Amino acid sequence: MGMVANLTSLIGAEMLKEGGAAFRVWAPHRERAQVILESGPGAPAEVELQLEDGFFSATVAGAAEGTLYRFRLNGESLYADPASRFQPHGPDGPSELIDARKFPWTDAEWDGVQPPGQVIYELHVGTFTEEGTWESARRELPELAKAGISVVEIMPIADFPGRFGWGYDGVHLFAPTWLYGRPDDMRRFVDDAHRVGIGVILDVVYNHVGPEGNHLKEFSPDYFTDAYRNEWGEAINFDGPNSGPVREYFIANAAYWIRDFHLDGLRLDATQQIFDKSGEHIVAALVKAAHEAAGARKIFMVAENEPQDTRLVRPPSANGYGVDALWNDDFHHSAMVAMTGRNEAYYTDYLGRPQEFISAVKHGYLFQGQRYKWQKQRRGTPTRGLTPLHFVNYIQNHDQVANSTAGLRAHMLTSPGRYRAMTALLLLAPGTPMLFQGEEFASSKPFYYFADHNPELAKVVQKGRSEFLSQFRSMANKETYEALPDPGNPNTFQKCKLDSSERERHAHSYNLHKDLIRLRRQDAVFCTQGRNGLDGAVLADEAFVLRFFGEDCEDRLLIVNLGRDLLLDPAPEPLLAPPDGRQWNLLWSSEDIRYGGTGSYSPDTEENWRIPGHAAVVVAPAPLDAPLEDRTDA
Repeated sequence: MGMVANLTSLIGAEMLKEGGAAFRVWAPHRERAQVILESGPGAPAEVELQLEDGFFSATVAGAAEGTLYRFRLNGESLYADPASRFQPHGPDGPSELIDARKFPWTDAEWDGVQPPGQVIYELHVGTFTEEGTWESARRELPELAKAGISVVEIMPIADFPGRFGWGYDGVHLFAPTWLYGRPDDMRRFVDDAHRVGIGVILDVVYNHVGPEGNHLKEFSPDYFTDAYRNEWGEAINFDGPNSGPVREYFIANAAYWIRDFHLDGLRLDATQQIFDKSGEHIVAALVKAAHEAAGARKIFMVAENEPQDTRLVRPPSANGYGVDALWNDDFHHSAMVAMTGRNEAYYTDYLGRPQEFISAVKHGYLFQGQRYKWQKQRRGTPTRGLTPLHFVNYIQNHDQVANSTAGLRAHMLTSPGRYRAMTALLLLAPGTPMLFQGEEFASSKPFYYFADHNPELAKVVQKGRSEFLSQFRSMANKETYEALPDPGNPNTFQKCKLDSSERERHAHSYNLHKDLIRLRRQDAVFCTQGRNGLDGAVLADEAFVLRFFGEDCEDRLLIVNLGRDLLLDPAPEPLLAPPDGRQWNLLWSSEDIRYGGTGSYSPDTEENWRIPGHAAVVVAPAPLDAPLEDRTDA
């Protein structure tokens, strides 16, 4: 029934065109391995695998789609396939053979995603809808497209233990978790996203494997190394002895998501914890493999890197890793300090002042090698030569919303005016903006940290979570500790589920986001994302102006005032001067009544500049003495 096949490039199990399935697994320290067909086509059966260079492999003629199987090592315990394509009963159950070729894709005309012009939307499948499935999320795609979202970034979905979780403790990296549906449900989500003009990128975790349900060591201890200290467990062995097959496993995983699910890119989690001193850094190898898997399709690769190492987005020709964009925590931290007035814990080195926003818009990272007192060391690397497209900006994401006692959204921590003004900066600035699920309609739902672990591990996780949050002075007390939601309580997870009816009930916020994204996309100047240049100037303690330069002097001014009403008289700032022979007229205002504001007016008046407080306004050049009714509206 079994015979050795030429399977040197196979990871896990795949269906064969001529029928049957091929199996290949790395277990260099084992003397014997079998594949056990437990149920479905070809079962029951036990097939001996043949060993060559540390890999056991065979083809099995009777196996077919739907067959459930496991590997038996040294004639003893049974384990799921480390590269299982689906775990219908969770990490400790049998693996299921999946035939990816059978899905009826309809996206042949889709050419992928490139960085320019994108608006990203971070989404957790389990809480995005009440049902928490791919199917229910798929039904929301037309509404996301209507709002102007162009890329959905899915939080990790690699199979993990328990009934709910963020996904960052995945243990079967090739298997979309059964909690959200079957693999073809995910494919259908991606196919429909492409149909409505939305790309899909997946958050992947290549820096550690979850602490529960992880059986990689049973196949080989060489998956891990103690040469480096990892924040979340054992470091992955990308450069030590016997690291070749480990690299092969992760590189194949990156290519797999792009090839078999038509994904438009990956978001690489916490790359500072991916350790590799070999000749080709594993991140560069992953990016290369993802592009090769995409073929002619364009993909968008994003990375998170806490120490802000810009090598990731440098091209390979400049000893970089070829990633397209980096998450920009600096923008977020300054924004939160400006909106809330609080700069404790990791916000310590930010003051939320106008110059910080001007610099973030022009240069990306604020810390590019300066001393960072919170960490008692230097932080960041130079961004010289990079463009705003290399940075993803946000005022909310899964981590930052959860890093508060009540998991509150940003709009609930500041005044409505300040929040609208900061949203305008986020969505009109030339970097790539990212919204967190529900942000566009001011969701009232919190987003907590939740994880369904076994009781012993759950206690450790809860303790670690409270210790992490104790860095905030406001949370380092008994009352706050006792108020923290239990990550393992199903109610904690349940409370995070979005209520999509709030789109209508919170129409002011929804209108704000839709109009700003439309302005970003359709305005002749904003849509260039700063390619014609931009500059900025501080106008007051809490006010600044950004000038976006357009063709033929068709410039735009974005004025943000996070303080009280400002009369700027005199106004000795050249960036405020209109183009020769023109005057400034109001194009857009965050105080429009459509957004819940108090009303709008043009700030360039006969009394000099009158800039409304807690507001952002956009002005555009118009002919001198143009009547009010001739001004341009968003």
